[in-house]
Amino acid sequence: MRLSWMIGGAQGLGVDTSANLFGSAVAKAGYYIYGNREYYSNIKGRHSYFNVVIGSKPYRSISEKVNILASFDAETVFQHFTSVTDFLVYDGASEMVKAETIRSMEPEVTDKAVKELESNGYGTSIADVVQYLKKKDVTCIPVNYVDDINAVINNLKIPPPLASKAKNTIAIGTSYSLLGLKEDYLRAAIKEAFGKNDLFLNMNMLAAETGMKYAKAHYNLEELPIGDERVQIDGNTLSAIGKIAGGLRFQSYYPITPASDESTYIEANQIVQTTTGGSGGVVVVQSEDELAAINMAVGASLTGSRSATATSGPGFSLMSEGISWAGMNEAPVLITYYVRGAPATGLPTRSGQGDLKFAINVGHGEFPKIVIASGDHEEIFYDAVYGLNLAERYQTPVIHLIEKCLANAYSVLDMKTFKGPKISIERGSLSEGGEGYKRFAITDNGISPRAFIGKASIFYTGDEHNEAGHITEEPLNRLVMYEKRLKKLETADREIMEESMVNVYGDSENVILLWGASKGPALDAMEELKEKGINIEVVQVRMFNPYPKRYMKRLLSGKRRIIALESNYYAQGAGVLTENTGIAPTAQILKWTGRPILLDELIDAIEEVVVHGKTKVVLDGGA
Repeated sequence: MRLSWMIGGAQGLGVDTSANLFGSAVAKAGYYIYGNREYYSNIKGRHSYFNVVIGSKPYRSISEKVNILASFDAETVFQHFTSVTDFLVYDGASEMVKAETIRSMEPEVTDKAVKELESNGYGTSIADVVQYLKKKDVTCIPVNYVDDINAVINNLKIPPPLASKAKNTIAIGTSYSLLGLKEDYLRAAIKEAFGKNDLFLNMNMLAAETGMKYAKAHYNLEELPIGDERVQIDGNTLSAIGKIAGGLRFQSYYPITPASDESTYIEANQIVQTTTGGSGGVVVVQSEDELAAINMAVGASLTGSRSATATSGPGFSLMSEGISWAGMNEAPVLITYYVRGAPATGLPTRSGQGDLKFAINVGHGEFPKIVIASGDHEEIFYDAVYGLNLAERYQTPVIHLIEKCLANAYSVLDMKTFKGPKISIERGSLSEGGEGYKRFAITDNGISPRAFIGKASIFYTGDEHNEAGHITEEPLNRLVMYEKRLKKLETADREIMEESMVNVYGDSENVILLWGASKGPALDAMEELKEKGINIEVVQVRMFNPYPKRYMKRLLSGKRRIIALESNYYAQGAGVLTENTGIAPTAQILKWTGRPILLDELIDAIEEVVVHGKTKVVLDGGA
């Protein structure tokens, strides 16, 4: 069973909170959820929406089609009415509102809505949308938000501006009733969210009760057993928890979307219990800019602290000099890179995969850096731990790529996901220093035993240096030291298991080659296409530097089709494959709109390639 629910409204009026309440209620009934959050790059007023997929098993993608659309403003209806298949919950008082009168909508969106309505013989008001949908057998449920909010105000004697935020809870109650689940699950979710504030609790409880009177059960979902503890969580939080579990002791950041949420979570949970029964802490510093953030993190690492920073595209650009300094001085540091729409400010609250080659080649000059990319929420958690270990093991910057659509998405995960292999902390080759200690001593594997500042007399500089760290421009020393640093990447390539660099799902002559957040929709599509008699294999690259070139050659040898699936224009991940192996994809499925890859559009695209022989499909789904 797969069911899609969406809620939308003006940003700042609780769309995010609403989706979490709805998802929590459904999860309490034993269902898995996967939710994607989309919002404009302004603080308040523009259109925001949350798409939640409900399933009796875990799903990893959202769809273009929406079974239930819960809206509390006219713009949401005009933005998404063409996607609704079953139910529309809308403001009954808005029926005379026309698309052309909504100034917050972009002209292109207005034109698209107007064209769709007029081409089917309708006008451009909400009432016309209702008639359009009824023609398509969609049930439209008008809600009287004005009277309902006034009832909340009169009942609880609260200020109108505060009560207006209960609109979304009314919409939740109405749409939740359609599922046929026990109302107690929604009440429990509201109590968990607002239990510490009686006013908010009573207001939202009353609003939900009001909403639940508008609709009757349609889907009749049955309660499912929950075999293990589960957690409802988003990607930012998983990265933060992974870092804490991995022994993080210092995190610096400068606020930027969507990276900031990770650092603020760590800051709110700085004091943690250790495995020995004591307590430890993580120092979190909001710096004056990204240059300071990377330099602080590098400086902390030189003292022996496990250190990291988090940023997005523009901030990562500013960090490039500091990353180069870390490469020259063999300083271990983890940079969590939240990838969003680019170039420049680009689409600051949307997603993308256009920064892959920038991450691989960041910094001036040649120096080792390790680049890993997470494809789902479980991987985000474990890669945060893994990234800290890799940084200290190979004494080099590690760049952990997480796309915005994974960072801001949330899902319900079984707690057993985090009870598997014990999390280990690897600190690499360490030294107590002492007389004659050389921080950059030449070794066979390029890794020099590392002493911490305060343990030994150590010289660090941005200039080329000798084994002791003293500046020198002598050519033979340059030859040896340069080679010594880059040898670490060869060592990593030799030591890291190839199978851990790549995930393989299925077995077919038709391969979907991908990385990052493309994984979820591809795996869901693989299951659905199998029912149509189309078999595909999914190959997910998880490490780009060092690149698993030998393993990829063996995996892809003899395959009929290699289809690159990426959210960028040039299929950058496939380009890295070609650079390392000489193997080029035979087809491409690409998207660069800033929206995540949708399940239904991907299924159609794969059929276009496999069945009809197309070599390039560009996706454009999503509002």
